[in-house]
Amino acid sequence: MMTPNAHILVVEDDLSHGTILQALITGWGYRVSSAHNGLEAVEQVKAQPFDLILTDVRMAEMDGIEALKAIKAYNPAIPILIMTAYSNVASAVEAIKAGAYDYLTKPLDFDTLQLTIARALEHTSLKTENHSLKQRLQFDDQNIIGRSEPMRRLMEMIAMIAPSQATVLISGESGTGKELIAKAVHANSLRKEQPLVSINCAALSESLLESELFGHEKGAFTGADKRREGRFMEANQGTLFLDEIGEVSPLMQAKLLRAIQEQEIQRVGSNQTLTVDVRLIAATNRDLLADVEAGRFRQDLYYRLNVVTVESPPLRERSEDIPLLAMHFLVKFAERNRKTVKGFTPQAMDLLLKYPWPGNVRELENSVERGVILLSGEFISEKELPLSVSQCVEQPPAQRQEQPIQPLEQVEKQAIMVALATTAGNKTEAAKQLGITRKTLLAKLQK
Repeated sequence: MMTPNAHILVVEDDLSHGTILQALITGWGYRVSSAHNGLEAVEQVKAQPFDLILTDVRMAEMDGIEALKAIKAYNPAIPILIMTAYSNVASAVEAIKAGAYDYLTKPLDFDTLQLTIARALEHTSLKTENHSLKQRLQFDDQNIIGRSEPMRRLMEMIAMIAPSQATVLISGESGTGKELIAKAVHANSLRKEQPLVSINCAALSESLLESELFGHEKGAFTGADKRREGRFMEANQGTLFLDEIGEVSPLMQAKLLRAIQEQEIQRVGSNQTLTVDVRLIAATNRDLLADVEAGRFRQDLYYRLNVVTVESPPLRERSEDIPLLAMHFLVKFAERNRKTVKGFTPQAMDLLLKYPWPGNVRELENSVERGVILLSGEFISEKELPLSVSQCVEQPPAQRQEQPIQPLEQVEKQAIMVALATTAGNKTEAAKQLGITRKTLLAKLQK
């Protein structure tokens, strides 16, 4: 997929080869400039913006590696493709370590060159788009991790609804990060300078929940030795997050409805009505509409809460994010436990991708933490993973046959994801693991 108006700098000291490349790349629809050595390339990068740089390694005055380091120091976002001879692959490896996007061996395969340029520009475009989106979405000490389509839709939804005053209902399975979504909505709202107050409605009895939400007067019940402000008052001018709202009793549902409708509350043991200004975010892992139809949840409260609904996708529907999340948790727990952990073995990553994750991101986090704690080497293998994960595909033959057969394309996609994850994105090594050529891998990635 061609990026419109992309400006490419070709750095080549061989005049004839440079001319051929310029003509070829221009014919593909890109704007092209040229430089004859690394020094000239660095000067041009400082003088004007480029979307991509294609440079030879061996050049006079300043070679491609030196130019790469200088350009990356000036603008680390520019993708740089290195051209090198077969006999000088060591330089290409050095270039990748220094931050090159990829390398191509001479004589160039022009189909591969075109594909690699398109992928590099697409990758940069997506990074820019994600960065722009995340610039609009400010997070506290956590981040929503994921580049899959469900997560991109989720972040776009947060960006749209956060500035409004609408009540938000977040639905999704346990462990999908509903509280994190609530934090993101608040952090991007007009109330972000005011408090975000959270309460788990399932963790308290009906009487305690009422006291926690609305507060109580001194002497209102045994042990109430002083007046207490409730969560509504604590969240005044800010946001109140009610987690597991589906577990609230019918009586509390009625009291919540009044508080939401009238923006008024009464402390337990008081007849005084207090006005509050609170934006409400609620979350549930239940099917509230089914609960309404069954008479377990008030219909009027449901419609008050369900002004805007946000779906928190289960992990099995965004398996593309599993390697990202797994590595994020690995780094987090390796630092916490003061261990040197480099990654996952291919077999372990394959298991992580195949396991259905009924506990979602929370279960994945716990599994990686366990793996880091039990690890004595440098790579987490299937031995360090929980039995539920490591044995998820080790079923008796009869049982295995009952499982739905995945389309070949999906199986192939998973294998490529595993290979790229376990090689830290090194396409050459990933192709070796998969038993295919690098060119074939690039073609499959483009597809």
